[in-house]
Amino acid sequence: MLVAIFGIIDIIAGIVLIFAGMSFPFFLLIILGLTMLAKSSIGFLKNFGSWIDFLAGLAFLFSAIISIPLIISIIIGLLVLQKGAASFFYHSR
Repeated sequence: MLVAIFGIIDIIAGIVLIFAGMSFPFFLLIILGLTMLAKSSIGFLKNFGSWIDFLAGLAFLFSAIISIPLIISIIIGLLVLQKGAASFFYHSR
């Protein structure tokens, strides 16, 4: 059940990062950034998925302050979206 919840968070975060050209509220970016950093601390940065969460959290926090390049946001968003989809695939097995 927890894997499915983390997968939903990943999918939402990935969609927001992919559409980073749009204007999102400051509060949403901070909350998603802190959530992704908290998720990365669960894995203690020992696996690739935790590093993806860590980079996504940093991207959210930086995008709340400055404008990050769109290509970086899209690449990180696709990685997070893929990680979220994979969590549903592995959870259903």
